[in-house]
This record gives sequence, structure tokens and C-alpha cells, in this order.
Amino acid sequence: MNKKVAFYTLGCKLNYSETSTIGRQFNQAGFDTVEFTDAADVYIINTCSVTDNADKKCRKVVKEALKHSPHAYVTIVGCYAQLKPQEIAEIEGVDMVLGAAEKFQIVEYISDLTKNPKTVIHNSPIAEANTFVASHSFGDRTRTFLKVQDGCDYSCTFCTIPLARGESRSDSIQNIVKQAESIAASGIKEIVLTGVNIGDFGLREGKRENRFLDLVKALDEVEGIHRIRISSIEPNLLSNEIIEFVAKSKRFVPHFHIPLQSGSDKILGLMRRRYKRFLYADRVKAIKTLMPNCCIGVDVIVGFPGETREDFIDTYNFLNGLDISYLHVFTYSERENTPAIEMPGSVPGSQRADRSKMLHILSEKKRRAFYETQLGTDAEVLFEADHKEGFMHGFTPNYVKVKAKYDPVLVNELKMVKLEEILPDGDVHVSEAVELLIH
Repeated sequence: MNKKVAFYTLGCKLNYSETSTIGRQFNQAGFDTVEFTDAADVYIINTCSVTDNADKKCRKVVKEALKHSPHAYVTIVGCYAQLKPQEIAEIEGVDMVLGAAEKFQIVEYISDLTKNPKTVIHNSPIAEANTFVASHSFGDRTRTFLKVQDGCDYSCTFCTIPLARGESRSDSIQNIVKQAESIAASGIKEIVLTGVNIGDFGLREGKRENRFLDLVKALDEVEGIHRIRISSIEPNLLSNEIIEFVAKSKRFVPHFHIPLQSGSDKILGLMRRRYKRFLYADRVKAIKTLMPNCCIGVDVIVGFPGETREDFIDTYNFLNGLDISYLHVFTYSERENTPAIEMPGSVPGSQRADRSKMLHILSEKKRRAFYETQLGTDAEVLFEADHKEGFMHGFTPNYVKVKAKYDPVLVNELKMVKLEEILPDGDVHVSEAVELLIH
């Protein structure tokens, strides 16, 4: 009987693509993948260092794994594993910790599932994580997260990602197109391009071979994929050429997620961001001029050291005046080995929480206002496999989340629907009379 492996992923879309790739390695080695709640022989936990309480979350997941299978072999990989391997090694029940350079050799490292009294650590200096390993998620969603870039050469003062993932590096356009064609052949309808800093695409072995626009143009020609979505792109790397191409492309959808982090030029300077807010406003205006129905998401950090009440209000007013669709709000939390941790002007936790709450309310207001502009229109929806209480969900190209009565026939299908009304839970109800019309 084959050994069983289960996975748990914390963090970003990039982590999901890499977990899926590691899963395929285990399958090729003769392991059967099972649900996390099933009794597995091996548990792989892919961690994140960006969000709060990495240690607490990791401990909780390890505890849950051993509850399902007390004698299982537990391995921790991911950003947190690269940054704090010793801290993870002290978590009861962890058998192995693998760093960024080692995680894709995981099957070789754990060929022997003998549990040792002491946690085994394989963690090279981050400079050794200098090769690009192709990854994409598969078989677990109606869309695929396709990794096109890894690492980051930026030096934002709050961020540990360069320490956890190394320098910026990319796959070749040829390899990515080949993966996209394989994904299309599998029946997946949507690809989401992921990476740490995908706008910096094109660096291979330290030399620039291509631009992100070159990749976008090449992927737009891949037959069989209906939608391609850009997960997140820095405002200073989102050129007019990219915006203009997406506006007239066959496959790229009208949806951009653009990190802002602060609407105060003073705070942007302290963060070492590579733009001022004028450039950000200019990018939003350029998008909306060519694609009035485009969805624009924004990352913003509250409570950064030195952020006064006035600075926050400056950010709030800036965001309130922008034609954006939703916010991802992050409360600043101190990270070891970052310049920000040494900065004066620490913001009390209660103020950070208050500012976060204000922006969450603003986000809901922005989302509702955007959804209202879409009501009464017909839109193509890709329906998801999830269903709850007799309903299923899907997304339009411009990221309006819709709700319809569950029908298994609709899963992974593109259907034309009429967007009728915003429901109390914030989703958009679609007309049953229209929802079964095939595009």
C-alpha cells in the first residue's frame, strides 16, 4: 500500500502553486495525496512570513496534523522555515525543516520516514536559492496559479521576502507558454500569474532577458485558456504599454491588484517604496480611462512606524478619492532583520487596530459601489467547485463575486448571467433565467 501525504498551505498564491508542485513530486514518488483531516504518513506544511503570528499558526497546524495521525512525519517548508528554522525546530512534533534552496528536493530528504529525537534542519543561506523552479497549482481549483517569477531585488523597509526567497529570478517565456498550454489541455479555464514581484519578470541568472509585457503578449496567444489574471503588480512596473495591451487583449481580464501600502508620500519614503502617490493615482486613471469596468484592488499597511494620525487620514482621504474596487488591509507588525523595526515612532496597537477597522469599512464601501456599477449588466461567470447551503459562487472577468443555486453541471463552466442585486452577504445575485445560457 502506498504511503499517504497531506498538505497545508499558509500565505500567498505563490505558496499554493509551490505546494501543488511538491504534491506532484510526492505522487511521482509513489505517495497518495489525502486530505489534511485524513490520517497521513507525512504532513507538509508550507509557511508564510508576511502575515502575523507565523509561529502560532505553524504550531496550531502541526498540533492538528498530529491529532489526525499521531505518528506522522511532519516537515515544514516556506518563508518562515527559511527565516527561523531553529524556532520551528523547537515546535513539538516537527521532524524536519527545509529552507528555500531545499524545499523542492523534499522527496529525497524524507525518503526515510523514521522519526528522530531531534528535528533535522536543512537550511542553506538565502544566496543559494538562486535557481527558478517552475510551479503551478493543479487539480484543486477551477483556476491555476502559475508561478512566473520568484524573489525580489527591492528593499522595502518592512519586508522579509528578499531574506526568505532571495533575488529576483524568472522562468523563460518558452517554458511558461509550454506550462500554460498543458494547463489549457487539462480543461482549466483560468490562469492567475503569480510571483513575488511579477512586474520585474525577465531576470535570468542576474541578466534581463525579457520584460513582463513580452510574457503577457506571448500568453495572450495560448489557445484553450479563456482567462488570464495578473495577481499583483507594483505601480512603478505597471506601464502604459501593459495597461493598453490588457485593454484590448483576448485573454487578460480587466482586473489589477496594485500594492499602494500608504497614501502618504512621507510614509512611502520611510518604506522605501519606488513611487509617490501621484504615480499611483496616474496608474488608476490610466486603467479606468481605457477600461471603465476594470476592478482595481489595493494593498495598504496601517500603523507603520512614524505614521501619525494626520498621515493616516492623508492615506484614508487619498484612497477614498480613488476609483478603486476593494482593499487588502495589513496591520503593520514588526519583523526581525528589517530596517523598520529600528525606526522611531512606533504606533500603539490600539491605534493600529482602529485604523485597520476604518480601512476595512472603506473597503466594503468601495466594493459595494463598484458592484452597483455592474448591476443590470450581463457578464460571463466562471463557477467554482465550492458550494454551501445550496449555493455556489463564481467570478466575472472583472472579479465581481456572484452567487447562484448550486448545480454540479455549472462547476468550471463559463456562463452568461445577468447581475441582479447585491445580497446581504455582499455577493451579487444572478438571474436564474439567464444563468444557463452558454457563452
